[in-house]
Amino acid sequence: MAWYVGLTDDPVRRRQEHGNPPDWRQTSFASEAQARAWEAQYVGKPGYQGGGGGVGWRYGYWYTITPHTRQ
Repeated sequence: MAWYVGLTDDPVRRRQEHGNPPDWRQTSFASEAQARAWEAQYVGKPGYQGGGGGVGWRYGYWYTITPHTRQ
C-alpha cells in the first residue's frame, strides 16, 4: 500500500482532481514553513509519493493510492 501526500490552498478542488479518494484526509497549517516541513517528512520515504500539482500550502492532504485514484 502506498500513500500520496500533497499541499494545496483548495482541498475541495484537489480532492476532485485526484478522483475523490474515499479515505482522503487533510490538515491545516499556520505557515508555509510548517507546511513544507510536514510535506518533506513524508515525500521520498518508502510507501509515500507526492507531487507539485497543487497550488498553495494552507492544507496538507493524504490518501491511499489505488487503481481508481489519480496522483
